[in-house]
Amino acid sequence: MITKIGSVLLTKFHPISVLQRPLSTYTFKDGIGTILLDNEKTRNSLSLDMMNSIHRHIVSNQNDVELRCIVLAAQGRVFSAGHNLKELTAEHGADRHKQVFHKCSELIDAIRLAPVPIIAKVDGLAAAAGCQLVASCDMAVCSDISTFSTPGASFGIFCSTPGVAVVRAIPRMRAAYMLFTGLPITANEALEAGLVSKVVPKNQLNEEVDNICKAISSKSRAVIALGKTFFYKQIAMDVSTAYEHGEQIMVDNLATVDGREGIKSFVEKRPPQWSHKE
Repeated sequence: MITKIGSVLLTKFHPISVLQRPLSTYTFKDGIGTILLDNEKTRNSLSLDMMNSIHRHIVSNQNDVELRCIVLAAQGRVFSAGHNLKELTAEHGADRHKQVFHKCSELIDAIRLAPVPIIAKVDGLAAAAGCQLVASCDMAVCSDISTFSTPGASFGIFCSTPGVAVVRAIPRMRAAYMLFTGLPITANEALEAGLVSKVVPKNQLNEEVDNICKAISSKSRAVIALGKTFFYKQIAMDVSTAYEHGEQIMVDNLATVDGREGIKSFVEKRPPQWSHKE
């Protein structure tokens, strides 16, 4: 079987003796990029190498003009158990520890700054930095068996950086419950709190994510990129400032090739023909 990885076609299977098994893989089909965390042995832990791998997939593929969205998924029953605690032992020292957490922040920034939506597809446990990763995606869809937790305090390291993402996604009281107790919340509790966008039965997860990706793919890449950039900028603004800046963004949007095409196609009662040009 042939799989497109980035802009290169490679055979899907390679002898292990020739190529070392990657911690995550990137595949592309019909405008949808999929990053698959694939290290079940460590419960898809966010080791430095794993984070470098995910970050590299996002940065090296995000400007592909054919790309419309990225799905972040995982192999196995654990989406991600968080940082690899073996990298956080005293023997590694503070410099190494800082490197790990800084790389995580870089990865989160890459998700936010990517010009296309990034969707977390969760089917199992997302804990600590794994929960942070989910909370940092533009959308998250999970199966009804999924759970979410920030149990760092149980291991002597409070989930401070995961808490940054979690408390920006869900109410303070619910975030405090997760951070101080370390107890997991269910998929439905995560939906109620706003940590995930949608919960579906396990056997419907693939279909639901595919439907979301198709809906995004039907839009102009350029318009989505413009909208995503302003969406995150305005969150940090007061309401009056957000509207002031938003007015100009709307004007700028209408001046783009696809902005004009969208209005014209609506008036002419026909499907739009997007250029996807910024």
